[in-house]
Amino acid sequence: MDRLYSPWRLAYVTAAADPAPACIFCEPSVGEAQAPLVVAAGAHCYVILNLYPYNSGHLMVVPRRHAATLSALDGEELSELMRFTQRAERALTEVYRPHGINVGLNLGRAAGAGVADHLHIHLVPRWTGDTNFMSVVGDVRVLPEEVPESARRLRPVFARLADAADG
Repeated sequence: MDRLYSPWRLAYVTAAADPAPACIFCEPSVGEAQAPLVVAAGAHCYVILNLYPYNSGHLMVVPRRHAATLSALDGEELSELMRFTQRAERALTEVYRPHGINVGLNLGRAAGAGVADHLHIHLVPRWTGDTNFMSVVGDVRVLPEEVPESARRLRPVFARLADAADG
């Protein structure tokens, strides 16, 4: 039997057994453990790298307030959510030069939401031919870049884009 070790998942699988876990997207949950994953932040939203990405650069735009649906957000929150999604598209395009980007959100568990009570928009950079046999045959993802390296590359681009938008 082949073994594929992924020690970074231990914290995730052991935390899942804790009773009534806090929302992973709410303050103070987005604290020390996830701070290295946050690449941009605003008054109402922040952008965070997915700890278990589909591809390198997999981002999520998350409202700070706990809300399960778009209709639960007020105008300022909704506006910032879209501005940060647009900024994330620009940053991913500049840093990764993908051939396309999947942008989407899953509202509710039946729609595929892993965290159903706190909406978040996924941006996944894609390249022609990026699906490989490992995902199909081995049910394993091959990622060419570690998540901290993605954060290092994306942060300065988000900072520059924010300065351009504010200036």
